[in-house]
Amino acid sequence: MDGEKILRLPAKQKKRKVILKWLTVQVPPEIRIPHSEFNSLLQRHHPDSATLRREMFEFGRVHRNRDYYWRDATPLEPTV
Repeated sequence: MDGEKILRLPAKQKKRKVILKWLTVQVPPEIRIPHSEFNSLLQRHHPDSATLRREMFEFGRVHRNRDYYWRDATPLEPTV
């Protein structure tokens, strides 16, 4: 990483989960964010917002419906 920029996504899942957890903290809790705004938020940190968005959802870091993404206000569990 370089400040808040992710220079490259780690290939190893354990390191990747650490990055996804850090990104999750950047998402305001309990606020539904439209798809395009969520992409913009992620692109501030890395240009591949599609991969980040998909993995954040698949690892349960964020929720989504047809139009919005959001995260719960519950504390984040440790990354293993």
